[in-house]
Amino acid sequence: MSFWSGAEDLPIYSYLIRGVIVYLYIFIVVKVLGQRSMVSFHPIDFIFAIIIGDIVGAPLSSGDIPLGGPLAAATLIAGLHLLLTNLALYSAKIRRFVEAEPIVVVNKGKIMAKQMRKAKLTIEALLMDLRLNQVSDLTEIDYAILEPNGEISVIKKSKHDSLTPDDLNLDVTEKGYPSVLILQGAINRSNLNKIGHNVKWLEEQISKHGYKNIKDIFLLTVDERSGVIYISGE
Repeated sequence: MSFWSGAEDLPIYSYLIRGVIVYLYIFIVVKVLGQRSMVSFHPIDFIFAIIIGDIVGAPLSSGDIPLGGPLAAATLIAGLHLLLTNLALYSAKIRRFVEAEPIVVVNKGKIMAKQMRKAKLTIEALLMDLRLNQVSDLTEIDYAILEPNGEISVIKKSKHDSLTPDDLNLDVTEKGYPSVLILQGAINRSNLNKIGHNVKWLEEQISKHGYKNIKDIFLLTVDERSGVIYISGE
């Protein structure tokens, strides 16, 4: 049990066991906390990730540190983080306290210098983010908002918005969700049944696209609404 209690001369296999335990622990924590921690990555999520990484990483670099204490502390912090995020879902007051609010840095085409200073955002950083949003002309911008996750979202003035089929009174085919029917030569029968087709129909579609065998297909998807097929060979 030296891998758990620790020792100055901890053998290599004990480090390997610790690595597996810590990996599985982090995997479970991420699953319990949900996708929010990985996708939105609010400031509180960033703080949590740094602390957890520091706590559970110490036993992997120092063999004389017991494993139980760091895992217990990490579990407590994960529980507190989960509690705060859940409370924020149900209470607007707690949400405003825990999470940062969006900051409008461009309002009706005017750069808000006071808000820029509040956000610690330089003009150079703002211009870079605008370019990343495919906006190079400042006169096209109506609003720019610094979101809680650190990204800037841009709302253009109406006259600079891209035309849509609705603006031109055009009827277009609605797009649906592409279902994977073949992946690396294997049929996904569940998705095939979901769209109401069988293997024979699938083989016919493959033949129409110039393929002879399902094993020759790397990826085949079909739009559930329009029926459009995408196919790519090995």
